[in-house]
Amino acid sequence: MKKQLLSLLLPLLSLTALAQKPEDAVKYASFITADGLKEKLTILAGPEMEGRETAAAGERKAAAFIEEHFKKIGLKPGNGDSYRQPFNVYQDMLTEKKLMVNGKTYQWDQDYYFPMSMVSSTNWNQGSVVFVGNGTVDSATKTNDFKGLDVKGKLVLIADVAGNGTAMNTPAMNKISYVRNLGAAGILMVSSDFPRKTPSQLKGRMSIKAPAAATNSDNGFIAAMISSEVASALVGRTFTLTPAQWKELPKGTYIAETKIAAKKTSEALESSNVIGILPGTDKKDEYLFITGHYDHLGKIGDVIWYGADDDGSGTVSVMQMAEAFAAAAGKRKGPRRTIAFMAVSGEEKGLLGSEFYSDHPIYPMEKTTANLNIDMVGRVDTERKTADTLNYVYVIGHDKLSSELPIINEGVNNKYTGLTLDYKFDDPKDRNRIYFRSDHYNFARKGVPILFFYDGMLLSDYHKPTDTVDKINFPLMEKRVKMIFHTSWEMANRDNMLKRDTPLNMGSR
Repeated sequence: MKKQLLSLLLPLLSLTALAQKPEDAVKYASFITADGLKEKLTILAGPEMEGRETAAAGERKAAAFIEEHFKKIGLKPGNGDSYRQPFNVYQDMLTEKKLMVNGKTYQWDQDYYFPMSMVSSTNWNQGSVVFVGNGTVDSATKTNDFKGLDVKGKLVLIADVAGNGTAMNTPAMNKISYVRNLGAAGILMVSSDFPRKTPSQLKGRMSIKAPAAATNSDNGFIAAMISSEVASALVGRTFTLTPAQWKELPKGTYIAETKIAAKKTSEALESSNVIGILPGTDKKDEYLFITGHYDHLGKIGDVIWYGADDDGSGTVSVMQMAEAFAAAAGKRKGPRRTIAFMAVSGEEKGLLGSEFYSDHPIYPMEKTTANLNIDMVGRVDTERKTADTLNYVYVIGHDKLSSELPIINEGVNNKYTGLTLDYKFDDPKDRNRIYFRSDHYNFARKGVPILFFYDGMLLSDYHKPTDTVDKINFPLMEKRVKMIFHTSWEMANRDNMLKRDTPLNMGSR
């Protein structure tokens, strides 16, 4: 019996030993190269992917590209017999819009637009508006432009008396909230930003939660930005008032036949996470997740938001690391734990894909040792003025959920890569709230220890069409990805899952 038991254990012990040699980690880390990363990113962040907007045609092309790579290198499907974890997303759509004053029809984006977050299905016929000047309420100066005016159930007109245009900034949002709380039917805010240079969005926010059952929402509160020409017509002028004339215009009710119509619907779309797995050996029922989001902001007209750094860089890092681990497994140097390589969708729309996965996990969260999330590792933080500008990465999550995270990460970095690991975004007072802004958060909220790797590029080309492949520093990116690979190698092969022994000190999202 002892001899038989020993014969069963020997292959298992052999596989375990093979997977843990430090020289093997170095050998297979060499599969991660600047050229390999650039080759993949040039495709993923190329014009044919059209900015990879969630649930759009370009993103579907990107998903197919990632899936084909996973198949090619020998990863197994991560969701039964499929590499996809599909999920529905629901997006608000503005399908009808109209604004008429005294029988004249005005044109969308030439004279008015409805901010998508501020419009509901509406069909208003009003005979007057209440002009409240600049709409200022300031207790310090004892200013209240609404004093003595009854706005309940009426349209409120606020002038842009400075002539600088009114955007959906904090002061504007505060005015909208104030007017709504007074019971007004809606708010019309004058803006000098007409005709608009950038087409207004007819699509709103996305959600993975189905909309509530339709109700009669006619005459719902509405906010609109209007041109000075429209506003002048509302106060009975046949000419366009100047900023100086708006300042002199008396507050009060003005007779104007005003018709506003909007129809807001919800469109059901489908997106998917792309998951390939590399089965483990003796600890195959435990899991390590390596993630990066492959969606970006899409295109408007002919303008593409390429998303090379955000997060093409993280996605191709996941793909290249999968290639390195698969090569090791092909030589019987495979990981002890199962590694799930997941390209996540919907991050830019509110972490939708990772939220869906964390609420519908394919593999038990309690058996997931950690999530290493890679979101923007190809650029340099333009605000970083220190000497290590070309030899750093920001690491988020190191002092949260598991005391073993920094021990492992710092240990392999000191041994193999020598990067500066900057923890500034782990400060609970971080004004950017980076901890809550990428897909690792949805693993962390389920108690899974996470490390998030990030280059800090919040200015420069962040969320602009100019986030392109030519801006990527591939040698630096290679070094960062190798460090993450060594971290994942250690986590996939160590004897025990990471401890979950450290409280989360960041508050809530």
